[in-house]
Amino acid sequence: MTGLISEPLIKHFSMDRDDRKRSKNLGKNFMCRLQCMFSRSSAPESRLSLEDTQQWAQSLERLLESKYGLATFRTFLKSEFSDENIEFWLTCEDYKKIRSSFRMTSRAKKIYEQFVKAESPKEINIDYHTREQIKRNVKSPTAQCFDEAQKIVYGLMERDSYPRFLRSEMYRTLLDSLAVDAAHG
Repeated sequence: MTGLISEPLIKHFSMDRDDRKRSKNLGKNFMCRLQCMFSRSSAPESRLSLEDTQQWAQSLERLLESKYGLATFRTFLKSEFSDENIEFWLTCEDYKKIRSSFRMTSRAKKIYEQFVKAESPKEINIDYHTREQIKRNVKSPTAQCFDEAQKIVYGLMERDSYPRFLRSEMYRTLLDSLAVDAAHG
């Protein structure tokens, strides 16, 4: 009887150990990709540092202001299949920069179809009232027509995705790897 119980337990612990190794490698591989992505074209002072990475934990705003932070957060959300909120938020930030009314109208319709419309490919989680308000706004769009939805989505990320990111193996491994690098000079 003891042999039957301990064999599944051994397999369970072995799988846990394998998962931890896989997670550590994922974090190291991700850090390597991040470093390669940004370090080739940037000066040493603009490379990913432990201090910058630690500052991401201060606020979602601080995380999104960092090119490394944004890239890391997006990768984390994609790994969880929950990147629609950050994609919507970033798309709205770009949308606000449009000056041409023709381009604004065209882009507003695309944003509505992609993120806001019920059953859309990357449907964001907003209430019915906000969804209907945007539907009306898109008919004669302004730079602010997605502001309410953008605030809601930012709040969702701040309360849900961001704390999960800070607890994630990806972020923890990145911090650990940078700490080791910093200690080695």
